Amino acid sequence: MKKLSTLLTGASVVGAGLVLASHGAFAQDAAAEAAEAAAAPGVPFIFNTLLFLIAGFLVMFMAAGFAMLEAGLVRTKNVSMQCLKNVGIYSIAGIMFWLIGYNVMYDGVDGGYFGSFTWTVIPDPASDTGDYAAASDWFFQMVFCATTASIVSGTIAERVKLWPFMIFVVFLTGVFYPITGAWQWGGGWLAEMGFSDFAGSTIVHSVGGWAALAGALVIGPRIGKFGTGGVVHAFPGSSIPLATLGMFILWLGWFGFNGGSQLALGSMEDASSVARIFVNTNMAAGAGVVVVMILTQIFYRKVDVTMALNGALAGLVSITAEPLAPSLLMSAIIGGIGGAIVVIVVPLLDKVKIDDVVGAIPVHLVAGIWGTLAVPLTNSDASFSTQIIGIVAVGIFTFVVSLVLWLILKAIVGVRPTAEEESLGMDAVEVGIEAYPEFGVGGQRM
Repeated sequence: MKKLSTLLTGASVVGAGLVLASHGAFAQDAAAEAAEAAAAPGVPFIFNTLLFLIAGFLVMFMAAGFAMLEAGLVRTKNVSMQCLKNVGIYSIAGIMFWLIGYNVMYDGVDGGYFGSFTWTVIPDPASDTGDYAAASDWFFQMVFCATTASIVSGTIAERVKLWPFMIFVVFLTGVFYPITGAWQWGGGWLAEMGFSDFAGSTIVHSVGGWAALAGALVIGPRIGKFGTGGVVHAFPGSSIPLATLGMFILWLGWFGFNGGSQLALGSMEDASSVARIFVNTNMAAGAGVVVVMILTQIFYRKVDVTMALNGALAGLVSITAEPLAPSLLMSAIIGGIGGAIVVIVVPLLDKVKIDDVVGAIPVHLVAGIWGTLAVPLTNSDASFSTQIIGIVAVGIFTFVVSLVLWLILKAIVGVRPTAEEESLGMDAVEVGIEAYPEFGVGGQRM
């Protein structure tokens, strides 16, 4: 989602010349004037701004998707905590991206590593010039930042304190994500090398995945998740319908995520590209679901609904790095492999005793890597070597700085509740309001 620099302008008006076709030179003059009016600078500005705003609020709605997905996949005693965390994530991301994040990502990067550590100043509408409204661009970029932090929340759910987590979100949204974003979308050194990541399989999703992995390693698994002799205890979520709703909200929001990353709607070609992106995005998600359903039936003799939900998301993450160039068949293949990643990686994480409550690491990290590697299969301007360099660079930076921050937080303020507090649930301990007081944990206490 590199920032927009040039745009195709206007659409031609058909028929103006036909009305006066019999009047010779007068008809030609009228047609030229009509075409010139249709290509007025304000028309692309309006449509480009509209794309940013519509796509932006679709991506913002993904915050609700993450909240509902997580609320459905955690146990009853932790649902309110997940809802609160997601509200806090979106709010903090908006503030930090204004105070520092946007300019770190875009202001004067010029082939380097980061921009300026200053806050964003949005011009007065009367003096707003360019190919789109400056405020619409800031809003669109900000919701991507918030999405990155939401990925972390689900992995380390049910065993992390609220305020240390929010401190981590401050640094992730204000510094870590903007720096790696500057490398590519801000015109930094990866962009100069020719790294390609259309809407963020690496820049957004794997960044969130690496940060989540670091947190899971430092915090450790939930009490009772892993027993002796390699036994893995399943902790069923509170509501499969709620998790399913969350998945569909994310699927809907992804059309803004990928479609908006075209960054222009001021020409017929741009409009056609956005439509193609929508179709490819949908195809990849559907293929991810179908592959998971088939594989879980083969491996477990039952279809795992939670894996099917993540299959859709993995397909979406996989196509995000390049949703425009592939054919429908390639989109299905790319998304289908993303679904297979979920089925393979989830049990692998259990074997190495990494507790990922919602499956965000296979969905966002591993499928994000796969989607970025797949770009050269359909985009001749990308190369495998450059894609690997980008994946490794972003991964090392994000994992190391996240690991260091988690360790600092653990040493100074502590990141994990006591065993007794974890057993009671984060709703009772940190939020004070249970999500289901009448028939959940609260009902059992009466």
